Amino acid sequence: MITITRVYSDSNGESHFEDFEVPLKNNGDIGFLSNDEPAKSIVFREVLPSYDYDFHNAPDRQYIVLLEGGVEIETSLGEKRKFETGSILLVEDTTGKGHKTKNIEPKLRKSIFIKL
Repeated sequence: MITITRVYSDSNGESHFEDFEVPLKNNGDIGFLSNDEPAKSIVFREVLPSYDYDFHNAPDRQYIVLLEGGVEIETSLGEKRKFETGSILLVEDTTGKGHKTKNIEPKLRKSIFIKL
């Protein structure tokens, strides 16, 4: 299983976290794989150590894979979570009040956005 944290908006526009697991199947010598999931595009990103972005919505429904550096995300209800290198997020709050994002390490943060 791989654990992913989802950031989404409810019917009142408030953003929330939800953890879910992606099941993996044994594929012998090549390891354990999930089912295929279609994607539209992929974007590579770097942000400066000073990155601290106020409330905003995700531009698209997308996975974010943290390659290097950590981030703190705050929901519209004030819940905060920290995510380290290797974390995977599914960001779906494309409407509503959005979320805040800021770097938690004094270095460039590198990530991949996989638009769905």
